[in-house]
Amino acid sequence: MEKIISLQNVSYHYQDSQDLVINDVSFDVYKNQWIALVGRNGSGKSTLARLIDGLQEATSGQIFVKDTLLTPKSVWDIRRYIGMVFQNPDNQFVGATVEDDVAFGLENRGMSRNEMITRVKEALDQMNMTAFATHEPAHLSGGQKQRVALAGIIALTPEILILDEATSMLDPAGRSEVLKEIMRLKKEQSLTILSITHDLKEIVQADRVLVLKQGKLLLDTTPCQLFAHDSAFIEDLGLQLPFVQQLRQALIAGGLNIEERYFTKERMIQWLSQLNSIK
Repeated sequence: MEKIISLQNVSYHYQDSQDLVINDVSFDVYKNQWIALVGRNGSGKSTLARLIDGLQEATSGQIFVKDTLLTPKSVWDIRRYIGMVFQNPDNQFVGATVEDDVAFGLENRGMSRNEMITRVKEALDQMNMTAFATHEPAHLSGGQKQRVALAGIIALTPEILILDEATSMLDPAGRSEVLKEIMRLKKEQSLTILSITHDLKEIVQADRVLVLKQGKLLLDTTPCQLFAHDSAFIEDLGLQLPFVQQLRQALIAGGLNIEERYFTKERMIQWLSQLNSIK
């Protein structure tokens, strides 16, 4: 597996405070992985993402992106590999129209007009936003705005996509719609994704889950291993158990002996069918 991001003993504190926001964090991310970064508000998730993207500089430790050490000199080269989508897409819009906004990053890279036109069209096609190319971003729905923000990043063809709670302001339908597009893009373009989220759907489909607590890396685990913990542990992280796991705990509380620690929906249906046939 190709290592694409590596953090080595990274710490960070603000200039006016010695309290560590990130405290001696180390982990590796491999190409084409989906990493869910979770924890309570204030645990350091967004700060960690900004450190990786070079928007903030680590107080100590080292960050490597594609084997290149992140420094003030290398940060602009490294950012060519990374696309970042924030919680509020309005904060990313700079163009008067959707197509202008998608083209903005390409213009900054000095791309030729013909190539820009092609890239913008392809990105809008991929996000199903071609019909809105000449619309003002401010007049779009929340889901449409987030699609435009993603199109602007996808047009730059990054290898790493950082989602800083990018679906948290959407309704359930919009969240599912955008998440579906992200999953498709990951598969088609071999994207590596780092997703800061409280959304169970994003967590469950991730390859790994990194759990932060008070700036420290508490767990580096898988979704099934995470949700095999009891509800008190999960709630302490600012999360909730998936419905299937809540059902498992309710069945145990009702007197059933269940040895399996984690259930997918399909496995729960199978288990209940077997239970019913025994009865």
